[in-house]
Amino acid sequence: MELVAANGSNREYAVSLLEASGLPIDLDGAEVYVARRGGNRVGCGGLEVHGSDALLRSIAVDSVVRGEGYGSEITDRLCAIAADRGVSGLYLLTTTAAGFFENRSFERIDRERVPDPIARTSQFTTTCPASATCMRRVR
Repeated sequence: MELVAANGSNREYAVSLLEASGLPIDLDGAEVYVARRGGNRVGCGGLEVHGSDALLRSIAVDSVVRGEGYGSEITDRLCAIAADRGVSGLYLLTTTAAGFFENRSFERIDRERVPDPIARTSQFTTTCPASATCMRRVR
């Protein structure tokens, strides 16, 4: 599987997949990536980097290939991209996948523990509900 920057039709694919998956399609400030396997697009995910902290944005996998490990691979690759860029604090919000992310080295935390640049993102201020689980990657 390869992860490529979502430009043009890849970005349209990402928006369509996020919408079909019931995830926020507001991608402002996010670096969006599309996962490809042998020329076929199989999923997407994103990062919103703010200095040494980043927000892992919605990860979605095409329904045709769900359960084949692409969600884990996309997550792992995005975490590696963040680490390569010097990110030391990686955060996310989820309403449905806390267990999935706990299996990927994320822990639940109170929103008050999130650094200000992340807390000021649209994901934290308007897009995700206050009931969303807040998580941080543990190394």
